Amino acid sequence: MPTVVAHHNITKDTKHWLTSPKRKELFGALGITNIRTFVDPQNPKRVAVMMDVPDMDAMAAMMQSKAAADAMEFDGVVPESLVILVEEKG
Repeated sequence: MPTVVAHHNITKDTKHWLTSPKRKELFGALGITNIRTFVDPQNPKRVAVMMDVPDMDAMAAMMQSKAAADAMEFDGVVPESLVILVEEKG
């Protein structure tokens, strides 16, 4: 199961983003676990999540859904700033 890091900018305050239930709602339904949140101490509008993803195709499909778009809007995610990195073991 790969670990994924996704970083992006937010427009709402950091506390709103950190306490939002939307990550768990969307990702939990896909069996994604071990979701951790990160905030850039130099720029609290730059944040990241790290999580273990059992099905990358399911996550990619979900990220294109209206539910994901609605969750990103609720959380204040700037969609065009989203970068997803997938763990590679060499």
